[in-house]
Amino acid sequence: MLKVYCYAKCSTCKKALQWLDDHGIAHEVIDIKQDHPDERTLREYHARSGLPLKRFFNTSGIQYRQKELSSKLPAMPEEEQFRLLASDGMLVKRPLLVGSDFVLTGFREAEWAEKLL
Repeated sequence: MLKVYCYAKCSTCKKALQWLDDHGIAHEVIDIKQDHPDERTLREYHARSGLPLKRFFNTSGIQYRQKELSSKLPAMPEEEQFRLLASDGMLVKRPLLVGSDFVLTGFREAEWAEKLL
């Protein structure tokens, strides 16, 4: 079953969940703030996604701005980036859609349709 890491107050997450419901796609919702992925899981998701690690960061989030990560990430070792992501679910791009053989960050309808329909 698909896992969808979401934050209940996030409008993009709400749109993504509605899209899944509208298309009758079964999924498990996981609160990214309370039950965020640990470092090992993030490493697995990153490898499965084929995406640059930067795409896993919620670049529009308050935590990202407060920690001034836009200027720090380019020089930050990957090890440290994974530790940082695992430390706070609000740093992780959402929704995070996890399938058996893919991982998508954020909600882009065309991308989700390509994988799920």
